[in-house]
Amino acid sequence: VQLQESGPGLVKPSQTLSVTCTVSGGSITTYGTAYGYYWNWIRHRPGKGLEWIGSIHYSGSTSYSPSLKSRASISRDTSNNQFILHLSAVTPEDTAVYYCRSGVYWGRGTQVTVSS
Repeated sequence: VQLQESGPGLVKPSQTLSVTCTVSGGSITTYGTAYGYYWNWIRHRPGKGLEWIGSIHYSGSTSYSPSLKSRASISRDTSNNQFILHLSAVTPEDTAVYYCRSGVYWGRGTQVTVSS
């Protein structure tokens, strides 16, 4: 199973950040013994620990961190086996490396910087 993040690199404050995770070797619409039930978004902000943002179940249901629930949403493109994080009203505090993960499988991460 391989996960690959892709994102805009730079986003301006107040805009919406969108980061895509493309999955190969597994399906985001089925359970897999190798990767489990959930497809997750996690971020690592400078000087802080890893922060779980939210997840999408293979059925399509979603769950979010309480601290980000008002701004985060996760969608999926089943035809391309991708799931996408949208984070609205971003500030420089949202600058981070964004990772997708399922089970023990992680993407390499994509840096997103919020700056005017």
